[in-house]
Amino acid sequence: MLQAFKIHIETKFPELLKTRFLLACSGGIDSMVLTDLCAKCGMDFALVHCNFQLRGADSDADEKFVGDAANTLNLKYYVTHFDTINYTKKHKVSMQMAARELRYAWFAEIMRQSGIKLLVTAHHADDNLETFLINLSRGTGIKGLTGIPEKTDSIARPLLPFSREQIAEYAHDEKIEWREDSSNLDIKYLRNNIRHRILPLLKALNPKFSANFRDSQNYLSQTATIADNHIGRVRAAIFEKKGKVIKIPIAELTGLGPLQGYLYGLFNSYGFTEWDDVENLLTAMTGKELRSKTHRLVKNRNFLLLTKIKSRDSRTYQIQEGQTEIEKPVKISITEVAGIEETGPHILYVAKNALKYPLTLRKREKGDYFCPFGMEGTKKLSKFFKDEKIDLIAKENQWLLCSEKAIVWVVGKRADERFKVLENTEEIVRFKLKL
Repeated sequence: MLQAFKIHIETKFPELLKTRFLLACSGGIDSMVLTDLCAKCGMDFALVHCNFQLRGADSDADEKFVGDAANTLNLKYYVTHFDTINYTKKHKVSMQMAARELRYAWFAEIMRQSGIKLLVTAHHADDNLETFLINLSRGTGIKGLTGIPEKTDSIARPLLPFSREQIAEYAHDEKIEWREDSSNLDIKYLRNNIRHRILPLLKALNPKFSANFRDSQNYLSQTATIADNHIGRVRAAIFEKKGKVIKIPIAELTGLGPLQGYLYGLFNSYGFTEWDDVENLLTAMTGKELRSKTHRLVKNRNFLLLTKIKSRDSRTYQIQEGQTEIEKPVKISITEVAGIEETGPHILYVAKNALKYPLTLRKREKGDYFCPFGMEGTKKLSKFFKDEKIDLIAKENQWLLCSEKAIVWVVGKRADERFKVLENTEEIVRFKLKL
């Protein structure tokens, strides 16, 4: 196995021979074998170990075992302790998810502090198979069936081609010691159930099951790459980004087929999972929307509008007399000028004596109206938005500059006639929106 590992590293992970990295070591057979292999290949690395404090004295014994191994191999050793149980209660996640979130956040912090760019983990071929079956049981697209990636920008998994049997055989031949985690035998956890009950049956049915699975997953991965490339071209052709909003023409979507397959490809990465609901949104009334944990998808006339979810800023911001600049909620410079110079929708000139300080910046309210510049009479803000074809999300994000209860400026769009500069206006204030 050592020779095969060396060839694999030289072929797929040459960077591990040239740069220092962290190796995540639990003290179990997989990470201890990986530690031994990396040491025998002359690699430059440090061990990182997490004590999750879930198994009492056994957790502490794991920590000491990994520390002793680091000392024997003359390796730098990082260790930390987590209050995992309290984390699960606070964040309402499973124990396994808590352990994952805690360790990867800590690994990232150690890498940042030490200037190390790569973390190496001991995931192997059987882990890959277990992950495939877990994703299959939960329902997933092709992406979830392509397995654990061998490498990302910050993580490398050089044991993925090797099976649990190969790792165990190497440990026996090289007399490598390791620690057994008793929780790995508890079949109440889905992964352990698959490992100890399902996989042995599959392997008994076909001795070549593992090899055939690796071939099939490789084909799936290649197919996923082809699909991703095609979806990327479709997304580039029909997704139009305007500021923080992505605008998608519904006619273009409905022309794609099979429709739900395309909807999955285009919107899955934004957290959406209910494809009947996404399809129904295409024919829904304007204003209907769907939300994932991170994004919202809004029907607006003939388009879908895609944005990140953020809390709506409904606060009112004040501008005091004499203030020359504001940074929040939008950036505006305020200057007294002698006359009108440059113009544009991002610039407002008003008669100073018409203003009542403090001015305010706020979002729209029900019943808002103003006197659009260049027009006679008043107009409801909602009617102005409709006439200007301003979409729902832009309406939500629109700021209004107000003097007492009167709207002075629909910021960046239209001024109010009541505050305009006249021929005899002596003091003029310019508001300039910084784009």
